[in-house]
Amino acid sequence: MKVNANTLKPGNIIEFEGRLCRYLKGDVSQPGKGGAFLNAYMRDIETGTKVNTRFRTQESVEKIRLDQEPYQFLFKDGEAITLMNTSTYEQITVQEELFGEAAIYLQDGMEVEVESYEGKPLSGSLPDTATFEIVEAEPVVKGQTATTSYKPAVLDNGARVMVPPHIESGTRIVIKTEDGSYVEKAKD
Repeated sequence: MKVNANTLKPGNIIEFEGRLCRYLKGDVSQPGKGGAFLNAYMRDIETGTKVNTRFRTQESVEKIRLDQEPYQFLFKDGEAITLMNTSTYEQITVQEELFGEAAIYLQDGMEVEVESYEGKPLSGSLPDTATFEIVEAEPVVKGQTATTSYKPAVLDNGARVMVPPHIESGTRIVIKTEDGSYVEKAKD
């Protein structure tokens, strides 16, 4: 589907010079003379190399429509992640990099979305939040600070997060899978 270059959003997949590229970000520049243009920062999906180019803002680019399917996380073996399609029960194995930095938050049975193009998985996304148990947290010292502060803690998956002082070991918390930030205490 053809779209104007200035309507691209981060995460969009476009066809550029015969290759599929993920649009990361862009900034519009208005020179003193002539029309505005978009400096586009992209990543080639197959090779992983960065691609920087310049589009006129009204230039048309080919935006690729991806198929989204729900999968269930089964297990991880090294860098390989095995998922099961929840509608066909077909299992696929993908590389951990498909989920990026959020892969550390994958949990058994977690529902994930996989975007594919012509049957080839291109990216995966986790739910917005996930619940984990704190296995290690520093003790809080009363009156230590007058302002709101956070302390480091370790989740049951080994990830390190910053939590409020009242959170102790054994507490279940909800975190954002996008950046690992604390949301709230789990209500279970």
